[in-house]
Amino acid sequence: MAKNYYEILGVEKTATADEIKAAYRKLAKKYHPDMYSTAPEAEKKAAEEKIKEINHAYEVLSDEQKRAAYDAYGDENGPQPGAGGFGGGFGVDMDDIFSTIFSGFGGGFGGGARSEATGRRKGRDITAKVVLTFEEAAFGVQRTISVKRRESCSACHGTGAKDGTAFKVCPQCGGRGQISVSQRTMFGMINTTTQCPTCHGTGKVVTEKCSVCGGEGSSVKQRDIKVNIPAGIDAGQRITYQGEGHGGANGGPNGALVVEISITPHKLFERRGTDVYMELPITVVDAALGCTKSIPTLYGKQELKIPEATQSGTVFKLRGSGIKKLRSDGKGDMYVKVTVEVPKSLSKEQKELLKKLAKSFEPKQHPMAKAYEEKL
Repeated sequence: MAKNYYEILGVEKTATADEIKAAYRKLAKKYHPDMYSTAPEAEKKAAEEKIKEINHAYEVLSDEQKRAAYDAYGDENGPQPGAGGFGGGFGVDMDDIFSTIFSGFGGGFGGGARSEATGRRKGRDITAKVVLTFEEAAFGVQRTISVKRRESCSACHGTGAKDGTAFKVCPQCGGRGQISVSQRTMFGMINTTTQCPTCHGTGKVVTEKCSVCGGEGSSVKQRDIKVNIPAGIDAGQRITYQGEGHGGANGGPNGALVVEISITPHKLFERRGTDVYMELPITVVDAALGCTKSIPTLYGKQELKIPEATQSGTVFKLRGSGIKKLRSDGKGDMYVKVTVEVPKSLSKEQKELLKKLAKSFEPKQHPMAKAYEEKL
């Protein structure tokens, strides 16, 4: 199987020439022989092979015609003659063969050739990470996100031509945006219709570049985008805002802004889905005699009645005091776990009082201790 040059350089298939160059420079620096001067021989050899692979991938993808041929046929040298049989040697993926055969029937099998002919490409998505407080995630918040995105040049309307009009008909495809290539396959000679590598499917060639964008048709701009983050959003979830990503090519739609959510831990609360958990320490006396405690919730304080003889680890439920559910008006619950705290550094007088109290207890007042003794 042919190597994927885009994967070797770590870029998307829609990467621009500048992005490919930047990726190549980064990898070339990483695997440069000078970086392995003191490394073991096996690592040196592996780095040498890697830099050869990187250089070849860049050589193909940085050349406009080689890249177009590679995108169309999986080989920078264009379609390869078949070697017979099903065992390989065609240089063509089976999916590509079948899509070629059926592309002339109205696009019912994917319509790949038709979309290529338009030259319209959707812009790439932008991913932004947003950190919220516990309360912001619970109640929702509006944030302004600053992004750098590629936008169509207003001077040439994204065409790359001066005033948006300095074009001529593409000499290679005659303005059709497509070229036909004969390709030998196991089924015989097949005529393949693919995007013209000269005009990239537009049918036009720029005769004079736009002076504002230098013929790129777009430029990178800093933008502040306001996003509304809904109440109930949880850590790890994503929100997609269509049309806020990089601009498309040749009139294609913009990509999306994808917001990834993370949430800072709360001092008291722990979140599990839409439910909220907290621990409440109480004294031995409060546990034995019962008490009423004022509990902090997301919606203000709430009274919690703790009955007498409450054991450590007992969990109380406050219905509807949790997080709002993301796609409904309902809310989760809040769970309060009681921890009975044994006092430390007792005075002599306190110890004597406890000893006196202990003598007054009957076995039935400590059922767990009694059951343990019986098991022994």
